[in-house]
Amino acid sequence: MMPEQGRVVMCTAGKEQGGFYVVTGTEAGFVLLADGKHRTLGRPKRKNIRHIRLTNTVWDMAGMTDRMLQRQLREYTQGGN
Repeated sequence: MMPEQGRVVMCTAGKEQGGFYVVTGTEAGFVLLADGKHRTLGRPKRKNIRHIRLTNTVWDMAGMTDRMLQRQLREYTQGGN
């Protein structure tokens, strides 16, 4: 199952392991991930779909900026979700 845009995911492999990201798009077998800080919306990380774990959270990406994305991910991870 390919995750939709705006889905919060956790990376399970690679340098990003344990980090939370948001799906900004999909390509054949890959997802494009951004966190707003190291990987911006304009330059997302391409990651194999097998190396992520989906969460139940989906955010509306309309009008989202890198700063807003950073803030939401910080609140998400500190909130214990």
